[in-house]
Amino acid sequence: MPRVQMAVTDPPTAPPVLELRHITKRFPGVVANDDVSLSLHQGEVLALLGENGAGKSTLISILYGLYRPDEGQMLLAGQEVRVASPAHALKLGIGLVPQHPMLVSRHTVAENLALGAGSAFFPARGMRGRIAELSSRYGLSVNPGARVADLSPGEKQRVEILRSLLRGVQVLILDEPTSVLTPQEVGGLFRVMRELRAGGKSLIFISHKLEEVLSITDRVTVLRRGRVVGHAVTAGATREGLAEMMVGRNVSFERKRGQSHAGLPLLSVSGLSARSSRGTRALNDVSFTLHHGEVLGVAGVAGNGQTELIEVLAGLLTPDAGQALLDGQPLLGGPAERFALGVAHIPEDRIHMGTVPSMSVAENLSLRQYARAPLSRGGVRDLKAQNALAGREVQAYSISTPGLATPTRLLSGGNIQKVILARELAGNPKLILAVHPTYGLDIGATDQVHSVLLAKTTGADGNGGAGVLIVSEDLEELMSLSDRVAVLYHGQLLGPYPVAEVTRERLGLLMTGGSADAGTAVSGQAAPGAAVSGATL
Repeated sequence: MPRVQMAVTDPPTAPPVLELRHITKRFPGVVANDDVSLSLHQGEVLALLGENGAGKSTLISILYGLYRPDEGQMLLAGQEVRVASPAHALKLGIGLVPQHPMLVSRHTVAENLALGAGSAFFPARGMRGRIAELSSRYGLSVNPGARVADLSPGEKQRVEILRSLLRGVQVLILDEPTSVLTPQEVGGLFRVMRELRAGGKSLIFISHKLEEVLSITDRVTVLRRGRVVGHAVTAGATREGLAEMMVGRNVSFERKRGQSHAGLPLLSVSGLSARSSRGTRALNDVSFTLHHGEVLGVAGVAGNGQTELIEVLAGLLTPDAGQALLDGQPLLGGPAERFALGVAHIPEDRIHMGTVPSMSVAENLSLRQYARAPLSRGGVRDLKAQNALAGREVQAYSISTPGLATPTRLLSGGNIQKVILARELAGNPKLILAVHPTYGLDIGATDQVHSVLLAKTTGADGNGGAGVLIVSEDLEELMSLSDRVAVLYHGQLLGPYPVAEVTRERLGLLMTGGSADAGTAVSGQAAPGAAVSGATL
Protein backbone atom coordinates (compact mmCIF):
# COMPACT_ATOMS: atom_id res chain seq x y z
CA MET A 1 0.00 0.00 0.00
CA PRO A 2 1.47 3.41 -0.92
CA ARG A 3 2.59 5.63 1.92
CA VAL A 4 1.27 9.19 1.96
CA GLN A 5 3.72 11.99 2.69
CA MET A 6 1.72 14.53 4.67
CA ALA A 7 2.84 17.55 6.62
CA VAL A 8 1.98 16.63 10.20
CA THR A 9 2.80 18.65 13.28
CA ASP A 10 1.97 18.33 16.93
CA PRO A 11 -1.57 19.42 17.94
CA PRO A 12 -2.06 22.45 20.23
CA THR A 13 -0.29 22.14 23.56
CA ALA A 14 -3.35 23.06 25.66
CA PRO A 15 -5.24 20.10 27.16
CA PRO A 16 -7.93 18.73 24.83
CA VAL A 17 -11.57 19.66 25.33
CA LEU A 18 -12.47 16.16 24.11
CA GLU A 19 -10.28 13.08 23.95
CA LEU A 20 -10.97 9.53 22.81
CA ARG A 21 -8.50 6.86 23.92
CA HIS A 22 -8.40 3.41 22.32
CA ILE A 23 -12.12 3.27 21.51
CA THR A 24 -13.29 -0.11 20.20
CA LYS A 25 -16.84 -1.01 19.20
CA ARG A 26 -17.86 -4.43 17.89
CA PHE A 27 -21.00 -5.65 16.18
CA PRO A 28 -21.69 -9.27 15.18
CA GLY A 29 -19.04 -10.11 12.62
CA VAL A 30 -17.71 -6.53 12.40
CA VAL A 31 -15.26 -4.37 14.34
CA ALA A 32 -16.67 -0.93 13.53
CA ASN A 33 -14.13 1.03 15.59
CA ASP A 34 -10.76 -0.55 16.30
CA ASP A 35 -8.51 1.16 18.88
CA VAL A 36 -9.50 4.70 17.80
CA SER A 37 -7.79 7.64 19.50
CA LEU A 38 -8.21 11.34 18.69
CA SER A 39 -8.33 14.71 20.40
CA LEU A 40 -10.21 17.98 19.94
CA HIS A 41 -9.06 21.32 21.37
CA GLN A 42 -10.92 24.50 22.25
CA GLY A 43 -11.59 26.78 19.29
CA GLU A 44 -10.64 24.08 16.79
CA VAL A 45 -12.38 22.53 13.78
CA LEU A 46 -11.39 18.87 13.39
CA ALA A 47 -12.31 17.00 10.21
CA LEU A 48 -13.21 13.33 10.52
CA LEU A 49 -12.68 11.64 7.16
CA GLY A 50 -13.17 8.14 5.87
CA GLU A 51 -14.99 6.06 3.30
CA ASN A 52 -18.45 4.65 3.94
CA GLY A 53 -17.99 1.84 6.43
CA ALA A 54 -14.78 3.34 7.82
CA GLY A 55 -16.38 3.79 11.26
CA LYS A 56 -17.30 7.49 11.29
CA SER A 57 -21.00 6.99 12.03
CA THR A 58 -20.26 4.55 14.84
CA LEU A 59 -17.78 6.96 16.40
CA ILE A 60 -20.30 9.81 16.20
CA SER A 61 -22.92 7.59 17.78
CA ILE A 62 -20.55 6.85 20.67
CA LEU A 63 -19.82 10.56 21.14
CA TYR A 64 -23.54 11.37 21.15
CA GLY A 65 -24.59 8.56 23.46
CA LEU A 66 -26.35 6.34 20.93
CA TYR A 67 -23.78 3.54 21.38
CA ARG A 68 -21.47 2.63 24.21
CA PRO A 69 -17.92 1.51 23.43
CA ASP A 70 -16.80 -1.99 24.27
CA GLU A 71 -13.33 -0.72 25.18
CA GLY A 72 -11.60 2.60 25.64
CA GLN A 73 -12.15 5.93 27.36
CA MET A 74 -13.81 9.23 26.54
CA LEU A 75 -12.62 12.34 28.37
CA LEU A 76 -14.17 15.82 28.55
CA ALA A 77 -11.85 18.53 29.89
CA GLY A 78 -9.62 15.77 31.23
CA GLN A 79 -12.37 13.94 33.12
CA GLU A 80 -13.56 10.49 32.03
CA VAL A 81 -17.25 10.35 31.09
CA ARG A 82 -19.64 7.66 29.91
CA VAL A 83 -22.32 9.14 27.68
CA ALA A 84 -25.56 7.28 28.33
CA SER A 85 -27.91 8.97 25.84
CA PRO A 86 -28.25 11.98 23.51
CA ALA A 87 -29.93 13.90 26.34
CA HIS A 88 -26.93 13.11 28.54
CA ALA A 89 -24.58 14.22 25.74
CA LEU A 90 -26.33 17.59 25.58
CA LYS A 91 -26.03 17.98 29.36
CA LEU A 92 -22.31 17.30 29.01
CA GLY A 93 -22.06 19.96 26.28
CA ILE A 94 -21.92 17.76 23.17
CA GLY A 95 -24.34 18.61 20.34
CA LEU A 96 -25.03 17.08 16.94
CA VAL A 97 -26.24 18.72 13.73
CA PRO A 98 -27.49 15.66 11.80
CA GLN A 99 -27.16 15.20 8.06
CA HIS A 100 -30.96 15.26 7.72
CA PRO A 101 -32.61 17.89 9.97
CA MET A 102 -34.80 16.34 12.67
CA LEU A 103 -37.39 19.10 12.96
CA VAL A 104 -41.19 19.14 13.08
CA SER A 105 -42.19 20.63 9.73
CA ARG A 106 -45.59 21.94 10.79
CA HIS A 107 -44.24 23.88 13.77
CA THR A 108 -42.45 27.21 13.79
CA VAL A 109 -38.75 27.71 14.41
CA ALA A 110 -39.42 28.91 17.96
CA GLU A 111 -41.69 25.96 18.69
CA ASN A 112 -39.08 23.50 17.45
CA LEU A 113 -36.38 25.12 19.55
CA ALA A 114 -38.65 25.06 22.58
CA LEU A 115 -39.06 21.29 22.39
CA GLY A 116 -37.18 19.78 25.29
CA ALA A 117 -36.51 23.17 26.84
CA GLY A 118 -38.27 22.13 30.04
CA SER A 119 -41.00 24.77 30.25
CA ALA A 120 -44.50 23.31 30.55
CA PHE A 121 -46.51 26.38 29.51
CA PHE A 122 -46.02 28.03 26.12
CA PRO A 123 -42.23 27.58 26.04
CA ALA A 124 -41.95 29.12 22.56
CA ARG A 125 -42.89 32.55 23.96
CA GLY A 126 -39.59 32.82 25.78
CA MET A 127 -37.50 31.72 22.84
CA ARG A 128 -37.52 34.80 20.64
CA GLY A 129 -35.12 36.83 22.74
CA ARG A 130 -32.65 33.97 23.12
CA ILE A 131 -32.87 33.19 19.40
CA ALA A 132 -32.22 36.84 18.53
CA GLU A 133 -29.22 37.02 20.88
CA LEU A 134 -27.57 33.86 19.54
CA SER A 135 -28.43 34.72 15.94
CA SER A 136 -26.73 38.09 16.31
CA ARG A 137 -23.68 36.67 18.07
CA TYR A 138 -22.99 33.89 15.55
CA GLY A 139 -24.51 35.25 12.34
CA LEU A 140 -27.40 32.77 12.32
CA SER A 141 -30.19 34.53 10.44
CA VAL A 142 -33.44 32.75 11.37
CA ASN A 143 -37.04 33.96 11.60
CA PRO A 144 -38.44 32.51 14.87
CA GLY A 145 -42.01 32.69 13.55
CA ALA A 146 -41.39 30.89 10.25
CA ARG A 147 -42.77 27.39 9.73
CA VAL A 148 -40.01 24.83 9.31
CA ALA A 149 -41.78 23.43 6.22
CA ASP A 150 -41.18 26.77 4.48
CA LEU A 151 -37.45 26.93 5.21
CA SER A 152 -34.60 26.19 2.81
CA PRO A 153 -32.12 23.41 3.65
CA GLY A 154 -29.62 26.02 4.82
CA GLU A 155 -32.16 27.66 7.12
CA LYS A 156 -33.14 24.30 8.63
CA GLN A 157 -29.49 23.66 9.32
CA ARG A 158 -29.17 26.98 11.13
CA VAL A 159 -32.13 25.98 13.30
CA GLU A 160 -30.35 22.74 14.21
CA ILE A 161 -27.21 24.69 15.15
CA LEU A 162 -29.29 27.10 17.24
CA ARG A 163 -30.91 24.18 19.02
CA SER A 164 -27.52 22.94 20.17
CA LEU A 165 -26.33 26.43 21.14
CA LEU A 166 -29.47 27.00 23.21
CA ARG A 167 -28.50 23.93 25.22
CA GLY A 168 -25.05 25.40 25.88
CA VAL A 169 -22.93 22.93 23.95
CA GLN A 170 -19.17 23.41 23.74
CA VAL A 171 -18.51 20.57 21.28
CA LEU A 172 -20.61 20.54 18.10
CA ILE A 173 -20.58 17.66 15.60
CA LEU A 174 -21.63 18.54 12.03
CA ASP A 175 -22.47 15.42 10.00
CA GLU A 176 -22.21 16.04 6.23
CA PRO A 177 -23.63 19.56 6.73
CA THR A 178 -23.11 20.74 3.13
CA SER A 179 -24.60 17.76 1.29
CA VAL A 180 -27.77 19.60 0.16
CA LEU A 181 -26.60 23.23 0.30
CA THR A 182 -26.03 25.67 -2.56
CA PRO A 183 -22.59 27.32 -2.81
CA GLN A 184 -24.04 30.46 -1.24
CA GLU A 185 -25.45 28.47 1.68
CA VAL A 186 -22.13 26.66 2.15
CA GLY A 187 -20.43 30.04 2.38
CA GLY A 188 -22.96 31.12 5.01
CA LEU A 189 -22.41 27.93 7.01
CA PHE A 190 -18.65 28.41 6.96
CA ARG A 191 -19.03 31.97 8.24
CA VAL A 192 -21.10 30.62 11.14
CA MET A 193 -18.49 27.92 11.82
CA ARG A 194 -15.74 30.54 11.97
CA GLU A 195 -17.79 32.62 14.41
CA LEU A 196 -18.35 29.55 16.57
CA ARG A 197 -14.64 28.77 16.52
CA ALA A 198 -13.79 32.36 17.40
CA GLY A 199 -16.25 32.12 20.30
CA GLY A 200 -14.38 29.16 21.75
CA LYS A 201 -16.60 26.36 20.48
CA SER A 202 -14.96 23.15 19.25
CA LEU A 203 -16.29 21.53 16.08
CA ILE A 204 -16.06 18.08 14.48
CA PHE A 205 -16.74 18.32 10.75
CA ILE A 206 -17.64 15.19 8.75
CA SER A 207 -17.61 15.53 4.97
CA HIS A 208 -16.65 13.72 1.77
CA LYS A 209 -15.87 17.07 0.09
CA LEU A 210 -12.16 17.53 0.51
CA GLU A 211 -12.03 21.08 -0.82
CA GLU A 212 -14.37 22.08 2.00
CA VAL A 213 -12.28 20.21 4.54
CA LEU A 214 -9.18 22.07 3.40
CA SER A 215 -10.93 25.45 3.55
CA ILE A 216 -12.62 25.28 6.96
CA THR A 217 -10.78 22.84 9.26
CA ASP A 218 -7.62 23.06 11.39
CA ARG A 219 -6.72 19.37 11.64
CA VAL A 220 -7.81 16.11 10.05
CA THR A 221 -8.19 12.57 11.40
CA VAL A 222 -8.64 9.82 8.80
CA LEU A 223 -10.33 6.47 9.43
CA ARG A 224 -10.09 3.40 7.23
CA ARG A 225 -11.76 0.08 8.05
CA GLY A 226 -12.42 1.19 11.60
CA ARG A 227 -8.86 2.26 12.42
CA VAL A 228 -7.13 5.64 12.46
CA VAL A 229 -4.67 5.67 9.57
CA GLY A 230 -3.41 9.20 9.96
CA HIS A 231 -3.68 12.71 11.41
CA ALA A 232 -2.75 15.87 9.53
CA VAL A 233 -2.65 19.61 10.04
CA THR A 234 -4.89 21.03 7.32
CA ALA A 235 -2.45 23.78 6.39
CA GLY A 236 0.06 21.14 5.26
CA ALA A 237 -2.44 18.78 3.62
CA THR A 238 -3.51 18.31 0.02
CA ARG A 239 -6.70 16.96 -1.48
CA GLU A 240 -4.81 14.18 -3.24
CA GLY A 241 -2.97 13.18 -0.08
CA LEU A 242 -6.13 13.05 2.04
CA ALA A 243 -7.93 11.01 -0.61
CA GLU A 244 -5.08 8.51 -0.74
CA MET A 245 -5.14 8.18 3.04
CA MET A 246 -8.88 7.49 2.88
CA VAL A 247 -8.93 4.86 0.13
CA GLY A 248 -5.36 3.56 0.05
CA ARG A 249 -4.73 4.44 -3.60
CA ASN A 250 -4.31 7.43 -5.90
CA VAL A 251 -7.52 9.31 -6.77
CA SER A 252 -7.80 11.66 -9.76
CA PHE A 253 -9.61 14.98 -9.28
CA GLU A 254 -9.56 16.06 -12.90
CA ARG A 255 -12.84 16.75 -14.67
CA LYS A 256 -14.16 13.29 -15.44
CA ARG A 257 -16.07 14.14 -18.57
CA GLY A 258 -13.57 14.18 -21.42
CA GLN A 259 -14.61 14.36 -25.05
CA SER A 260 -18.37 14.58 -25.54
CA HIS A 261 -19.99 11.74 -27.47
CA ALA A 262 -23.21 13.66 -28.15
CA GLY A 263 -24.92 12.44 -31.30
CA LEU A 264 -28.47 12.45 -32.62
CA PRO A 265 -31.38 13.51 -30.37
CA LEU A 266 -32.42 10.72 -28.02
CA LEU A 267 -34.95 12.22 -25.60
CA SER A 268 -37.12 15.16 -26.64
CA VAL A 269 -39.27 16.69 -23.92
CA SER A 270 -41.73 19.44 -24.82
CA GLY A 271 -44.24 21.42 -22.75
CA LEU A 272 -44.12 19.04 -19.79
CA SER A 273 -46.30 20.04 -16.84
CA ALA A 274 -47.13 17.92 -13.80
CA ARG A 275 -48.39 18.10 -10.25
CA SER A 276 -46.76 16.72 -7.14
CA SER A 277 -48.30 14.06 -4.93
CA ARG A 278 -49.78 16.92 -2.88
CA GLY A 279 -51.56 18.33 -5.92
CA THR A 280 -49.37 21.42 -6.31
CA ARG A 281 -47.81 22.43 -9.63
CA ALA A 282 -44.35 20.86 -9.73
CA LEU A 283 -43.38 21.15 -13.44
CA ASN A 284 -44.35 24.09 -15.60
CA ASP A 285 -43.89 23.85 -19.38
CA VAL A 286 -40.52 22.08 -19.27
CA SER A 287 -38.79 21.47 -22.61
CA PHE A 288 -35.32 20.16 -23.46
CA THR A 289 -33.45 17.69 -25.65
CA LEU A 290 -30.94 15.04 -24.57
CA HIS A 291 -28.72 13.48 -27.23
CA HIS A 292 -27.25 10.02 -27.62
CA GLY A 293 -23.93 9.90 -25.77
CA GLU A 294 -24.62 13.11 -23.84
CA VAL A 295 -24.67 13.79 -20.09
CA LEU A 296 -27.20 16.44 -19.10
CA GLY A 297 -27.06 17.61 -15.50
CA VAL A 298 -30.07 19.10 -13.70
CA ALA A 299 -29.41 21.14 -10.56
CA GLY A 300 -31.89 22.56 -8.10
CA VAL A 301 -32.74 22.88 -4.44
CA ALA A 302 -34.90 19.97 -3.29
CA GLY A 303 -38.60 20.48 -3.98
CA ASN A 304 -38.30 22.45 -7.21
CA GLY A 305 -39.59 19.71 -9.51
CA GLN A 306 -36.64 17.36 -9.89
CA THR A 307 -38.46 14.40 -8.36
CA GLU A 308 -41.52 14.91 -10.56
CA LEU A 309 -39.43 15.27 -13.73
CA ILE A 310 -37.75 11.92 -13.18
CA GLU A 311 -40.99 10.24 -12.11
CA VAL A 312 -42.73 11.37 -15.30
CA LEU A 313 -39.88 10.09 -17.48
CA ALA A 314 -39.68 6.81 -15.52
CA GLY A 315 -43.42 6.17 -15.89
CA LEU A 316 -44.24 6.68 -12.20
CA LEU A 317 -46.22 9.92 -12.63
CA THR A 318 -48.72 10.96 -15.29
CA PRO A 319 -48.15 14.52 -16.56
CA ASP A 320 -50.93 17.09 -16.98
CA ALA A 321 -49.57 18.24 -20.33
CA GLY A 322 -46.68 17.79 -22.74
CA GLN A 323 -44.92 14.78 -24.13
CA ALA A 324 -41.61 12.93 -24.20
CA LEU A 325 -40.20 11.17 -27.26
CA LEU A 326 -37.50 8.50 -27.12
CA ASP A 327 -35.75 8.17 -30.48
CA GLY A 328 -38.75 9.91 -32.04
CA GLN A 329 -41.36 7.55 -30.53
CA PRO A 330 -43.73 8.50 -27.68
CA LEU A 331 -42.40 7.40 -24.31
CA LEU A 332 -45.41 5.58 -22.84
CA GLY A 333 -46.30 2.91 -20.31
CA GLY A 334 -45.22 2.19 -16.77
CA PRO A 335 -41.74 1.47 -15.39
CA ALA A 336 -41.61 -2.09 -16.73
CA GLU A 337 -42.61 -1.03 -20.25
CA ARG A 338 -40.12 1.81 -20.23
CA PHE A 339 -37.33 -0.45 -19.04
CA ALA A 340 -38.13 -2.68 -22.03
CA LEU A 341 -37.78 0.42 -24.24
CA GLY A 342 -34.32 1.08 -22.81
CA VAL A 343 -34.98 3.40 -19.85
CA ALA A 344 -32.92 2.72 -16.71
CA HIS A 345 -33.88 4.42 -13.45
CA ILE A 346 -31.49 4.96 -10.54
CA PRO A 347 -33.88 6.41 -7.94
CA GLU A 348 -33.28 8.93 -5.20
CA ASP A 349 -34.44 6.57 -2.43
CA ARG A 350 -32.07 3.67 -2.92
CA ILE A 351 -33.30 1.79 0.14
CA HIS A 352 -37.08 1.71 -0.33
CA MET A 353 -37.56 2.43 -4.04
CA GLY A 354 -34.33 1.11 -5.51
CA THR A 355 -34.29 -2.25 -3.71
CA VAL A 356 -36.44 -4.60 -1.68
CA PRO A 357 -34.51 -4.48 1.62
CA SER A 358 -35.66 -7.87 2.89
CA MET A 359 -34.74 -9.67 -0.34
CA SER A 360 -31.28 -11.03 -1.01
CA VAL A 361 -28.57 -9.48 -3.12
CA ALA A 362 -29.16 -12.15 -5.79
CA GLU A 363 -32.92 -11.52 -5.82
CA ASN A 364 -32.51 -7.76 -6.07
CA LEU A 365 -30.05 -8.10 -8.92
CA SER A 366 -32.54 -10.25 -10.87
CA LEU A 367 -35.70 -8.17 -10.30
CA ARG A 368 -35.71 -6.82 -13.85
CA GLN A 369 -35.15 -10.26 -15.44
CA TYR A 370 -36.60 -12.88 -13.08
CA ALA A 371 -39.57 -13.70 -15.35
CA ARG A 372 -37.50 -14.14 -18.50
CA ALA A 373 -35.06 -16.77 -19.72
CA PRO A 374 -32.53 -17.82 -18.63
CA LEU A 375 -33.70 -16.93 -15.10
CA SER A 376 -37.12 -18.45 -15.61
CA ARG A 377 -37.96 -21.69 -17.39
CA GLY A 378 -41.58 -22.66 -17.90
CA GLY A 379 -42.67 -20.17 -15.26
CA VAL A 380 -40.28 -21.58 -12.68
CA ARG A 381 -37.34 -19.58 -11.41
CA ASP A 382 -33.94 -21.08 -12.09
CA LEU A 383 -32.04 -20.32 -8.88
CA LYS A 384 -28.79 -21.61 -10.29
CA ALA A 385 -29.01 -19.18 -13.23
CA GLN A 386 -30.04 -16.38 -10.87
CA ASN A 387 -27.03 -16.93 -8.64
CA ALA A 388 -24.72 -17.19 -11.64
CA LEU A 389 -25.98 -13.81 -12.89
CA ALA A 390 -25.65 -12.30 -9.43
CA GLY A 391 -22.12 -13.62 -9.04
CA ARG A 392 -21.05 -12.01 -12.31
CA GLU A 393 -22.58 -8.65 -11.35
CA VAL A 394 -21.09 -8.71 -7.85
CA GLN A 395 -17.66 -9.21 -9.37
CA ALA A 396 -18.13 -6.70 -12.21
CA TYR A 397 -19.31 -3.91 -9.88
CA SER A 398 -17.10 -4.81 -6.89
CA ILE A 399 -20.12 -5.21 -4.62
CA SER A 400 -18.95 -5.98 -1.10
CA THR A 401 -21.36 -8.49 0.45
CA PRO A 402 -20.98 -11.45 2.82
CA GLY A 403 -22.84 -13.58 0.29
CA LEU A 404 -25.45 -13.61 -2.47
CA ALA A 405 -28.12 -14.59 0.06
CA THR A 406 -27.45 -11.54 2.24
CA PRO A 407 -30.46 -9.16 2.52
CA THR A 408 -29.62 -5.86 0.85
CA ARG A 409 -30.66 -3.97 3.98
CA LEU A 410 -27.44 -5.21 5.59
CA LEU A 411 -25.23 -3.65 2.91
CA SER A 412 -23.67 -0.19 3.08
CA GLY A 413 -25.22 2.64 1.08
CA GLY A 414 -22.47 2.45 -1.50
CA ASN A 415 -22.93 -1.26 -2.07
CA ILE A 416 -26.72 -0.90 -2.31
CA GLN A 417 -26.13 1.72 -4.99
CA LYS A 418 -23.88 -0.68 -6.87
CA VAL A 419 -26.62 -3.33 -6.76
CA ILE A 420 -29.03 -0.84 -8.34
CA LEU A 421 -26.50 0.18 -10.99
CA ALA A 422 -25.74 -3.42 -11.90
CA ARG A 423 -29.43 -4.27 -12.25
CA GLU A 424 -30.53 -1.13 -14.11
CA LEU A 425 -27.59 -0.87 -16.50
CA ALA A 426 -27.78 -4.48 -17.66
CA GLY A 427 -28.62 -4.75 -21.35
CA ASN A 428 -27.13 -1.41 -22.49
CA PRO A 429 -30.02 1.01 -21.85
CA LYS A 430 -30.60 3.98 -24.14
CA LEU A 431 -31.63 6.46 -21.45
CA ILE A 432 -30.26 6.51 -17.88
CA LEU A 433 -32.15 8.56 -15.29
CA ALA A 434 -29.82 8.98 -12.30
CA VAL A 435 -31.04 10.85 -9.22
CA HIS A 436 -28.37 11.81 -6.68
CA PRO A 437 -26.34 8.79 -7.85
CA THR A 438 -23.50 9.33 -5.35
CA TYR A 439 -25.32 10.98 -2.45
CA GLY A 440 -23.59 10.00 0.79
CA LEU A 441 -21.04 7.80 -0.97
CA ASP A 442 -17.33 7.91 -0.24
CA ILE A 443 -14.64 8.89 -2.72
CA GLY A 444 -13.93 5.37 -3.93
CA ALA A 445 -17.59 4.43 -4.49
CA THR A 446 -18.29 7.82 -6.10
CA ASP A 447 -15.41 7.36 -8.53
CA GLN A 448 -16.70 3.93 -9.55
CA VAL A 449 -20.30 5.13 -10.03
CA HIS A 450 -19.10 8.01 -12.20
CA SER A 451 -16.94 5.70 -14.30
CA VAL A 452 -19.81 3.28 -14.89
CA LEU A 453 -22.19 6.04 -15.97
CA LEU A 454 -19.70 7.70 -18.31
CA ALA A 455 -18.74 4.37 -19.88
CA LYS A 456 -22.34 3.96 -21.05
CA THR A 457 -22.14 7.14 -23.15
CA THR A 458 -19.26 6.02 -25.37
CA GLY A 459 -21.34 4.05 -27.85
CA ALA A 460 -19.09 1.00 -27.61
CA ASP A 461 -22.18 -1.18 -28.02
CA GLY A 462 -22.84 0.33 -31.47
CA ASN A 463 -26.10 2.12 -30.60
CA GLY A 464 -24.65 5.63 -30.44
CA GLY A 465 -24.17 5.66 -26.69
CA ALA A 466 -26.67 6.10 -23.89
CA GLY A 467 -27.94 9.50 -22.86
CA VAL A 468 -27.59 10.22 -19.14
CA LEU A 469 -29.84 12.62 -17.24
CA ILE A 470 -28.32 13.30 -13.82
CA VAL A 471 -30.23 15.12 -11.09
CA SER A 472 -27.96 16.24 -8.27
CA GLU A 473 -27.58 18.98 -5.68
CA ASP A 474 -23.80 18.46 -5.80
CA LEU A 475 -22.62 21.09 -8.26
CA GLU A 476 -19.08 19.73 -8.30
CA GLU A 477 -20.48 16.42 -9.49
CA LEU A 478 -22.58 18.03 -12.22
CA MET A 479 -19.71 20.21 -13.43
CA SER A 480 -17.38 17.20 -13.52
CA LEU A 481 -19.68 14.85 -15.42
CA SER A 482 -21.99 16.90 -17.61
CA ASP A 483 -21.77 18.22 -21.15
CA ARG A 484 -24.58 20.66 -20.41
CA VAL A 485 -26.31 21.66 -17.18
CA ALA A 486 -29.76 23.09 -16.42
CA VAL A 487 -31.48 24.35 -13.27
CA LEU A 488 -35.01 23.64 -12.09
CA TYR A 489 -36.50 26.50 -10.11
CA HIS A 490 -40.16 26.47 -9.05
CA GLY A 491 -40.88 23.89 -11.74
CA GLN A 492 -39.38 25.85 -14.60
CA LEU A 493 -36.21 24.85 -16.44
CA LEU A 494 -33.40 27.38 -16.83
CA GLY A 495 -31.02 26.36 -19.61
CA PRO A 496 -29.47 23.96 -20.46
CA TYR A 497 -26.09 25.69 -20.68
CA PRO A 498 -22.77 24.27 -21.88
CA VAL A 499 -20.64 23.47 -18.83
CA ALA A 500 -17.80 25.62 -20.17
CA GLU A 501 -20.07 28.67 -19.91
CA VAL A 502 -21.22 28.30 -16.29
CA THR A 503 -19.73 28.52 -12.82
CA ARG A 504 -20.80 26.95 -9.54
CA GLU A 505 -21.62 30.39 -8.16
CA ARG A 506 -23.94 31.28 -11.06
CA LEU A 507 -25.69 27.94 -10.82
CA GLY A 508 -26.11 28.50 -7.11
CA LEU A 509 -27.78 31.85 -7.77
CA LEU A 510 -30.19 30.29 -10.25
CA MET A 511 -31.03 27.52 -7.78
CA THR A 512 -32.24 30.14 -5.29
CA GLY A 513 -34.13 32.32 -7.77
CA GLY A 514 -31.34 34.72 -8.65
CA SER A 515 -30.61 36.20 -12.05
CA ALA A 516 -27.70 34.75 -13.99
CA ASP A 517 -26.32 38.15 -14.94
CA ALA A 518 -26.99 40.38 -11.94
CA GLY A 519 -27.63 38.06 -9.01
CA THR A 520 -31.00 39.69 -8.31
CA ALA A 521 -34.07 37.75 -7.32
CA VAL A 522 -36.26 36.43 -10.09
CA SER A 523 -39.63 38.14 -9.98
CA GLY A 524 -42.54 35.96 -8.98
CA GLN A 525 -44.48 37.51 -11.86
CA ALA A 526 -42.03 36.61 -14.58
CA ALA A 527 -40.93 33.25 -15.83
CA PRO A 528 -37.47 32.40 -14.50
CA GLY A 529 -36.43 31.56 -18.02
CA ALA A 530 -37.01 35.15 -19.04
CA ALA A 531 -34.59 36.36 -16.41
CA VAL A 532 -31.70 34.42 -17.90
CA SER A 533 -32.52 34.69 -21.58
CA GLY A 534 -29.38 35.47 -23.50
CA ALA A 535 -27.38 35.86 -20.32
CA THR A 536 -23.78 34.82 -20.05
CA LEU A 537 -23.15 32.62 -17.09
